Amino acid sequence: MAHRILVADDEPLYLRTTGELLRKNGYECVCVPDANLAMEALQREDFDLVLSDLNMPGNLKLELLHDHNRLRKHVPIIVVTGVPSLPTAIESIRLGIADYLMTPVKFEDLLRSVQHAIEHANQTRKAAEIPTRPASELQNLFPRLIGASAPIMELFEIIDRVAGTDTNILITGESGTGKEVVAKTIYEHSHRREGSYQVIDCTAVPDSLFESMLFGHKKGSFTGAVSDQDGLLKQCDGGTAFLDEIGELPMPMQAKLLRAVQEQTFTPVGSHTQVKVDTRFICATNRDLHAEVNAGRFRQDLFYRLGVIHVELPPLRRRDDDVLLLADHFLKLLTKNNSRVYGFAESTPEVFKAYSWPGNIRELRNVIERSIALSKGNLIQPADLPKNVQGNANAAESRWAGSDVHADAATSTPGSGGQLPSFASITAGVSRDEALKAAEYQYLVALMQTNGGNVSEAARQAGLSRQGLHKLLKTHEIYAADFRR
Repeated sequence: MAHRILVADDEPLYLRTTGELLRKNGYECVCVPDANLAMEALQREDFDLVLSDLNMPGNLKLELLHDHNRLRKHVPIIVVTGVPSLPTAIESIRLGIADYLMTPVKFEDLLRSVQHAIEHANQTRKAAEIPTRPASELQNLFPRLIGASAPIMELFEIIDRVAGTDTNILITGESGTGKEVVAKTIYEHSHRREGSYQVIDCTAVPDSLFESMLFGHKKGSFTGAVSDQDGLLKQCDGGTAFLDEIGELPMPMQAKLLRAVQEQTFTPVGSHTQVKVDTRFICATNRDLHAEVNAGRFRQDLFYRLGVIHVELPPLRRRDDDVLLLADHFLKLLTKNNSRVYGFAESTPEVFKAYSWPGNIRELRNVIERSIALSKGNLIQPADLPKNVQGNANAAESRWAGSDVHADAATSTPGSGGQLPSFASITAGVSRDEALKAAEYQYLVALMQTNGGNVSEAARQAGLSRQGLHKLLKTHEIYAADFRR
């Protein structure tokens, strides 16, 4: 059965030619010359898509978009305008349009947008029809994700619904909230789980190598290209590409990525032959891409293609007692090799709950790991925690008589600007390897603090290559974005 499209435009020639072209491509079309007639048609008939002009009678203040959003929100709408403006673009996005196109638009681009919008609407409808699983079943279904709070249970439901689709997903949230873990979970529960999963860190690849790394190259296409090489997109044909820190991708690279995402085709460096792939894109960023689009730092069309489904991860401070579940999880994970530390003192959980965890799950894991290494007893005491985490530790400890308080082994959280410990405090009672690892960690934190998260400047100061410093930062799970706040 052919999909039905409502076309609304006050330009007679455009209205007639667009309707004819869509019909030739198998669609049924109803064409109307203004927004009032469009709304009457929507109330009277069922449509799979609305293709609407912005500047026409009855829609000069986006009345059609507002009424459509109220009455027929499940029907995707594509806006076409010859007089674009930032306010109308922002309001259109807020109202949930499927695409925002500017005339003159090539018909193949319009057709691609129509196909994409209808396909996404169908996938969203199918996902909504999936019955919600019981909470206990969802927790068992996603063992990588630890938590039982209302925000995390809502996240489980979203993942359960979208994992089985082929829709591109944008994961946002503060640094350290677990975006990479969520992306891997979605992949593992998709029908693409037998295909390859490639992680592309957009901050770690030099601009000059990005195109070759992503699309591959032909022998002799540049100095050092001694043989043909497949890129990461070719390697994950039939699988999933995870683009981490997509918000950091420079504009020239965004333009090159757009075609691959939009058309599922690309041309290797030095080649004249297009390569077709079937790849799902999952992207993550701690930036507000809406704001980046408005500021002109991120392509609007790429944002639409990547953020078909938006998954926002809650910060740890909004997850109630999940911090205690995560703390227990990390303690068991990090002491599985028979560490002498096996638990928390009775007052320590109170300290965890009182702290706001600006670095989220990543900060909590680092605190647990360092406390295990620096603790002098079998239980992690509040005094074993960094000073900025301790907070009201004295108040919490006063509720518990007889708690052992160990010597201060405080550390500083990345980006906090707190006092770093001396090397003597790091090396007290730990092995040589642990001491060297802790000292390197502290050096890197201080280096990033001094340079405000500027990796290039920090690498120059340390006498390292940019890629070499990125590798060290990744080893210690230190993220430059944490220091730019």
